Amino acid sequence: MGGEDSHSSPPIITAGLLSIIVASGLIGCGPMAPKPNRDVATRVAEPTRVAGTAATEDAVPSEYASTYLVLRLKERRLDLMKNDAATPAASFPIAVGKPGQETPTGRFQVEEMIEHPDFDKIDPNDRWHVLKRMPPGPENPLGERWIGFAHGYGWTVGIHGTPQPRLLGQAVSGGCIRMRNVDVIRVYESVKVGTPVIVHP
Repeated sequence: MGGEDSHSSPPIITAGLLSIIVASGLIGCGPMAPKPNRDVATRVAEPTRVAGTAATEDAVPSEYASTYLVLRLKERRLDLMKNDAATPAASFPIAVGKPGQETPTGRFQVEEMIEHPDFDKIDPNDRWHVLKRMPPGPENPLGERWIGFAHGYGWTVGIHGTPQPRLLGQAVSGGCIRMRNVDVIRVYESVKVGTPVIVHP
């Protein structure tokens, strides 16, 4: 972000990779995992635990990372944890996955970060076909930032902004975590690729 040197800024994935899953029953609201044989040099390894596995209370990073995120789905909160403090450095209201498209629980890590993401409407009959692209702007469903933390074949889940902050506190998304734009920007500035993300039910 403006004025920072390249050593302190997290890697940024090009916004053109951002695609949205809209097919019925599919989890995800962000960039799709790549097709076989697609160039994946910008993506990091799979999450440390696969989507759908239960989080445990001892899921705090064993290496005691200086910054990590804790998502409490039942409470609809995202906690920004720093320096192994017992209490969050900051806590934010969120919206979570709706019934049938629940946000996966477990231990993950930040996989990709995008400023001013595009929103791609995907053909429900062909997950790799973009029907319409919405550029960044006030009506973009992904808001000002995208922080991807879990993916599988044809879907990705992450933390992003929203133009509809009135929906925070509800289970309304396709599996992703929605935040106020001002809040997601603050979180974005505090994390990097590899930052642990712990999702509790």
